[in-house]
Amino acid sequence: MNRKLIRPTLSEIQDQMGARVQRKKPTPPEQTSAESFYYLKQMQARTPMVVVLDGGESIRGVIEWYDKNCIKVHRPNEPNLLIMKTSVRYMYKDHEAREPGNGNGFPADIDQ
Repeated sequence: MNRKLIRPTLSEIQDQMGARVQRKKPTPPEQTSAESFYYLKQMQARTPMVVVLDGGESIRGVIEWYDKNCIKVHRPNEPNLLIMKTSVRYMYKDHEAREPGNGNGFPADIDQ
């Protein structure tokens, strides 16, 4: 009696291996919409912001618009500024610095 050996072909094995590779976690997107959402929310509400630059200088104003590389800050009694995002250390809402014990992790400006 002849027995027929059943084994998968090479193409079936390659298909199975390809399916395993596809189960890898996908690469995250280069940019999320979180930054855009934050800027739009602050622009629509005309929230007074403090932008702290790499040199330690604080800029107070309202964000008018932004793009991939910069933000435009409107200051009521001073010239408007176009600030490169690469020179921004961090930013926060202006009223957060004035609330005692706000716990936002940012230093409150003393010269208010």
